[in-house]
Order: sequence, then structure tokens, then C-alpha cells
Amino acid sequence: MIDIKLIRENAQLVKDSLGTRNKDPKLVDRFLELDGKWRFLTKSIDEKRAEQNLLSKERKIEESKIIKEKIKSLESELSQLEEKRSDLLNGFPNIVASDAPVGKSEADNVVLREVGKKPEFDFQPKDYLSIAESLGVIDVKKAAEVSGSRFGYLKGRAVLLELALIRFAFDKLVAKGLIPVIPPVMIKPEVFTGMGRLAADQKEERYFLEKDNMYLVGSAEHTLGPLHMNEVLKNKDLPKRYVGLSTCFRREAGSYGKDTKGILRVHQFDKVEMFSFSRPEDSEKEHQFLLSCQEELMKDLGLHYRVMQICTGDLGWTDAKQYDIETWLPGQNQYRETHSCSNTTDFQARGINCKYEKGGYVHMLNATALALGRIIIAIIENYQNKEGAFETPSVLKNYGLQ
Repeated sequence: MIDIKLIRENAQLVKDSLGTRNKDPKLVDRFLELDGKWRFLTKSIDEKRAEQNLLSKERKIEESKIIKEKIKSLESELSQLEEKRSDLLNGFPNIVASDAPVGKSEADNVVLREVGKKPEFDFQPKDYLSIAESLGVIDVKKAAEVSGSRFGYLKGRAVLLELALIRFAFDKLVAKGLIPVIPPVMIKPEVFTGMGRLAADQKEERYFLEKDNMYLVGSAEHTLGPLHMNEVLKNKDLPKRYVGLSTCFRREAGSYGKDTKGILRVHQFDKVEMFSFSRPEDSEKEHQFLLSCQEELMKDLGLHYRVMQICTGDLGWTDAKQYDIETWLPGQNQYRETHSCSNTTDFQARGINCKYEKGGYVHMLNATALALGRIIIAIIENYQNKEGAFETPSVLKNYGLQ
């Protein structure tokens, strides 16, 4: 959540941020009106309590009882007001960074650089699913019978490829000082709310286990962040960096009819994720560090990609600033998004109450290391041969793959 003090003291900044995100700036006015009533009522209750304490000291029992009943009535009113105020506050996305490009949609995202060369073939390249199905390493037809659409079986060499990619990413990132973690894949609603991941239309994306009152995570980020919930981190320990592996679950609620074939956009997938806790003054530097880690992994895998800076109208709800990496897929003759890298500033930290020794909130950042299904897709398409198979990137041959 954003800072209430910021809304009170710099309403225009918040309105401008909402406007660039294609959100209604009048949300600020509605919040301030409700907040004003809340503050007035809170003050009134405090005054009544002081009056009651005085009457109690003076042994004026009947007058004290009358004031007590008035306080109960005001507290009931305050409770209802507080709920409405909280709901409104949760409707504010993060404040956009001053250097985020202004735009309406993904069409306005900015290409920062292209890295590597597109592979050249002396034959017509195929899409990954054609290759994988002929080799028997991806089976979406049987998965549809078993689980429905947007699921897939990885089999044989594809499984070994995923395991090699996991070890490759962890070896690389642990050597850089990131702490390896396998986090829970279920999360309490109040913690998920604190992470800002149930706000707006995000809730439609989540799988909720009603009987257990738990959600399934959509990324390791969602449970890596709360690893330091309600804690005060020491300055000397920052930045504190983690790399986590988890299965991720998403409804893909907003993608009806989009990428329904194959394993590009599925309900269940595995992902290696980086997460960092940083001092506010260092978070931009930390953002660049995480992006550099992503690029190093991609360069080692020999995949051609481009780095995009995400415009204000396409930013994630929790993000102040975001980069994406899009990888070239020759069989589809297009770039597809494989990585995101986000600075959520103090937005998530405020929601889960994570501070550092100076007394302020840390900045929290998250970045995809490898979205394993999508990287497998990229490897199959970029390393395909005319025999209808695919080669192994040289860096993965160290992990027993040929």
C-alpha cells in the first residue's frame, strides 16, 4: 500500500501517478473525504475518552456511563468508516517512478537494447510445439484429458532440461551471494493482501482454497517477500538477496482465447525467482543489479533478447518501475516476454511491515531468473536442427545434458 501521509500531503502527485496508469484521479478526492471523516471521528473518540476518565476520577458514575455509551456508538461508526477507508486505500497502485516512460498500453513500452544475434537457419524453422510433440517431450493432449486446457506434461529430455536450467540458475546466482530458498506455495489472505497481490483485478488471477482459507501463489515472489514480515533488518545486512524456486499457479483470467496451445501460457509452471530487500537510497542500483543477472543468464544460454522498459499504463500494480526481457522465438517469428524485473519501492514493505534500522520501510524488488517453461520453449526453437530435434546450449552440457 502507498503512504497515507503522501496522499494527504501531496495529493497532486498521487493524482498524476494514477492518471498515467489510466486510473481515475478522483480516487484521491474520495479517499481524502473519507480520511477527513475518519480523523474527525478518531479525535472525537479521544476527547470523549478523556472526558470519561475525568468523570470517573470525580466519581460521577452516571455521567460516565452516558459518555461510555456515546463512545461505543462512535467506535461502531469508526469501525465501519475504517473498513471503507482501508478498501479505498487498497485501490491505490504504487506511485510510478519519475523516469518511467508515460504511455497507455504495452504498445508504448520502450525498447532499451537488443542483445545477441537472431539465429539463422538453412531450413524453415518450426515452432517449439511441433518439435516437442514429434519428439514426445511435451504432451498437452493427454494433459487436457487429465487436467483440462492450459496444462502440459514435460517428459524425457524436456524434464532433464528443466532440471539442468534450475541448477544452472542457482549455481550462477548463489555464486553472486543470493541465498537459495524453496518457499511455501500457499499463502494466507492477509499476507497476500499485504504483498499487494489481491488488489484490483489481480484477485481474479488467484486460486483460492476456500476450505483452508489459503491462496496458491502465482510466483515465489509472493512468499519470498513475507520472509521478513514484521521484521527490522540491520543496515549491514542490506541488500539481502534471495533466489527461490517454486511451482506457480495462475488462472490466466485475462487471456481468454490467447496462447491456448502449448505451454507458453499455462495454469501451472515452475519458475526461479530473485528477490531483494534494499535501503531506499540503493534500490535503483539494486534494480540494475537484478536486471544484469537476468541478462547474464540469457547471454550464457546464447539466446537473443531485447530489454524493454515498461510504460506507466502497462506497469504491474505493485511496481514503481519495471523492465521486461523479451526473447526471440524464430519458429514463431516474434519476441515473447520471458522475464520481468520490478522495483516495488516501499509499497509491499509497508503492507507486510518490513523496516530497516533507520526506522523507515525497506525497498523490495523482484525479478525472474528463469521462467522454466518459456526458456525451454526458447531453447527448443533457437537450437532446433533440420532433423527436427534440438541441440543443448553449451553451458548446460556441464549438467549431464547432451
